[in-house]
Amino acid sequence: MFDILILGGNLIDGSGAARRPSDIGISGDKIAAIGDLKHSVSRRIINADGLTITPGFIDTHAHSDGTLLVDPQHSNSIRQGITTELIGQDGLSYAPMSPENYLVARHYLSGIYGFPPENIDTTSVQAFLNNFHLKTAVNIAYPVPHNAILMETTGFHDIPLEGVAMEKAKGIVREAMEQGSIGLSTGLSFFPNSWSCTSEIVELCKIVAEYGGVYITHLRYILPDRGVHLEEKEDPEKVHEALEIGRRSGVKIHFSHFRTDAHNAGQIDQLMANVDKGKSEGIDCTLELYPYPAGSGAPFVFLPDWASEGGPDSVISFLQNPQSRARIVSFLNDTAEDSLAASIISYVPSGKNDALLGLSFADIADDRRVSLGELTCDLLLEENLAVGIWWTPPDSASSWNQVSKDCIELLSRPDYMVGSDSITSHALPHPRAFGSFPRCFRLLRHHPIMSVEQMIQRMTDNPAKRFGLENRGQVRRGYHADLVVMDLDQVIDTATYDDPLQYPMGIPYVIVNGQLAVDHERPTGIMAGRSLRKS
Repeated sequence: MFDILILGGNLIDGSGAARRPSDIGISGDKIAAIGDLKHSVSRRIINADGLTITPGFIDTHAHSDGTLLVDPQHSNSIRQGITTELIGQDGLSYAPMSPENYLVARHYLSGIYGFPPENIDTTSVQAFLNNFHLKTAVNIAYPVPHNAILMETTGFHDIPLEGVAMEKAKGIVREAMEQGSIGLSTGLSFFPNSWSCTSEIVELCKIVAEYGGVYITHLRYILPDRGVHLEEKEDPEKVHEALEIGRRSGVKIHFSHFRTDAHNAGQIDQLMANVDKGKSEGIDCTLELYPYPAGSGAPFVFLPDWASEGGPDSVISFLQNPQSRARIVSFLNDTAEDSLAASIISYVPSGKNDALLGLSFADIADDRRVSLGELTCDLLLEENLAVGIWWTPPDSASSWNQVSKDCIELLSRPDYMVGSDSITSHALPHPRAFGSFPRCFRLLRHHPIMSVEQMIQRMTDNPAKRFGLENRGQVRRGYHADLVVMDLDQVIDTATYDDPLQYPMGIPYVIVNGQLAVDHERPTGIMAGRSLRKS
């Protein structure tokens, strides 16, 4: 007797092979049988006539580190068919850290991650993963984040990582890898990460390479003098530093959210030129994207490096001091005016500024009769740094459509995957938090550049193999029963920029580790998600 029997569906098994009619029998947390099972007995039978069965989707880039601990049901994700999320992205997370450093990181990152519980154990990767294991609806996997390494060695300061501090950092990375981390992540446009130079990251990645892990990178767009080759004109995408890290350390490279936008729509050959050159030289590279033309984040990232020195309490002091505030305002007006003007308020948790949700910085600044730099400083002070934003999509429908087409063309490459880059703590989140994976199928219907089987392989088998998620990513006997049952003709995202809190349609069933996480499009409340260790 099976625990769950899925009858009458078409199976796309994640390998890239053509779909075929097949039933699926699940016993415990494993796929026990595949084939003609119509005469079998099961405790629960799902009628999948006219539906498609696929492996559960693996989100290769999610910022749910904090919100999963507050909202473990995670409906926005599980209802997309996502059964595994890779958190710890952009080198920004919470472990391994001392309790004191965790509270510092919790404050500093509150504009992205919200406010997870104050008393969770972050003292090791293993302890941190235990906060999620069988306590959330989705599986999670975790690269050790660059910020944690720095905060435990050089602190929140612009200090070279060398000597005793470097040896301690290497020990942190080694221990993290031994406890199941899938690699090392960094965001070299965020502090304290940005203060690191290329050679420091190379040394850390040598340890990652020993364990077959992956270096996951949000590329450097500030302090270019810290990164090798970044001022070369033929590197508009800033990939040379990451390639050099791969070249010197032997580590596998994974580029986060690497896609075109309104400024280079249609220019895929130029976008990929340096990455492909690196691959031709033997550097092992993969990439990911989310299928939207603009992203989201937090305005603290625009502050000058000196204003971030010392961490969040120092940032607040700099903002309160008239002299340093004037310098910050001038810096923001000079360097971030366009980005700030295109920013929409998505998160202001204090309650003081709820009326600003959904308004642009440009409109608020006009209403308050202040510059964009002054407004940014005001909001960061009013909200104790916890401000979230997303950027407006392009005005041109033609440009937007081209970016969408580019996304499908990039996903047609065998080295690409899907990562939502979702920030789920925001009250008015970017729609990618609710729609990234279903949106890919909708865009594929508009731009049939690749097969559905290939698309599903990019969402399942590709990331499972890349990040060492053993016995996941395909529908095979003996594999973990992470499955999606959906209507391929009807699956669609419904979340929009103006109304983002909308669930997708066409995904009636999602199974995580053999347990129904979504039943008739409703989350069940079952917390079967596991903290996955790299195999």
